[in-house]
Amino acid sequence: MPTEIKVLIVDDSAVVRQVLTGLLDGVSGLKVIGAAPDPIFAMKRMETEWPDVIVLDIEMPRMDGVTFLRKLMSERPTPVVICSTLTEKGAEVTMQAMSAGAVDIITKPKVNLRGFLQESKTAIVDVIKAAAGSRPSVIKSASTSPSRAPANTLSACVPKPMVQTTDRVIVIGTSTGGTQALEYLFTQLPRTAPPIVVVQHMPEHFTAAFAKRLDGICQVTVKEAAQNDRALPGLVLIAPGGKHMLLQRSGAQYQVEVKDGPLVSRHRPSVDVLFRSSAQSAGANAVGIILTGMGDDGAHGMKEMHDAGALTIAQDEASCVVYGMPKEAVKLGAVDGILPLSSIPQLIMQAPTRALFKRT
Repeated sequence: MPTEIKVLIVDDSAVVRQVLTGLLDGVSGLKVIGAAPDPIFAMKRMETEWPDVIVLDIEMPRMDGVTFLRKLMSERPTPVVICSTLTEKGAEVTMQAMSAGAVDIITKPKVNLRGFLQESKTAIVDVIKAAAGSRPSVIKSASTSPSRAPANTLSACVPKPMVQTTDRVIVIGTSTGGTQALEYLFTQLPRTAPPIVVVQHMPEHFTAAFAKRLDGICQVTVKEAAQNDRALPGLVLIAPGGKHMLLQRSGAQYQVEVKDGPLVSRHRPSVDVLFRSSAQSAGANAVGIILTGMGDDGAHGMKEMHDAGALTIAQDEASCVVYGMPKEAVKLGAVDGILPLSSIPQLIMQAPTRALFKRT
């Protein structure tokens, strides 16, 4: 990470440019090198000084943010944080940007924009600093990988399954860089995959759009979780933004509880909440996987899973966009194995116990 992070703001809203410039200029280690109303102006500014992080709006005149992002990632991958409106339409377009290589999201409302941004200063600074330490080249390689499982595993005429569950369940936690990592994982899985329950740090509205997008390109069914949804083979449940999600046992079945509550490890949904509930409800029948992300959410919950007998896996540093959450889990002694992202789909399909994993 550079000692002084150079930030370029690209947004057609004069209020956003003014407020973000004022907020970031007062932060030690950050320097705003420009604020452009659209990508055309931004590219001219970048000819003289290249930013470490770009904060990018989506809907702008002359060139939209997704087009600019794709051009940037193909020519000179640079960390980009999307500044998106908290609307359903904004969420859908933002998912295109995340798939194209954006690192994270800063949300903005339609009303009281100035006050919202000022109140969100700490979160915005954290996102930008994490982005500066990320590696967009890792995102690029994931986003250009095959969007579906190999052709010989596909059977387009067969509907996605909703059959009886087994005892095994996969729980996954991720944050920065996770949208691309999850897209890679789930497009590699056949429709016979074990039940999967996921917490991805993401604002409300955005998780529904993310699940919808994945469902359209995966053999497995992907949906935003709702209260009492059952965890079934071939089904991926993604925690709704702004809600915690817990794994519960109901007889021979697993289901999820979706609930309000305070922030845990500075997040809602929190990976720690999901992992701790999995330790209690599934014990050694669970496989816990912690992927790319900043901070330490999930580390303590994974330790509880590990102590309850679950197999626990961390994504390796080389394939992480941000090696934060996996690193903290490893430091706690919560992890049985460290694997590259490319090896995790096979692990999911094997769904081994800890003993089996260690023998192999």
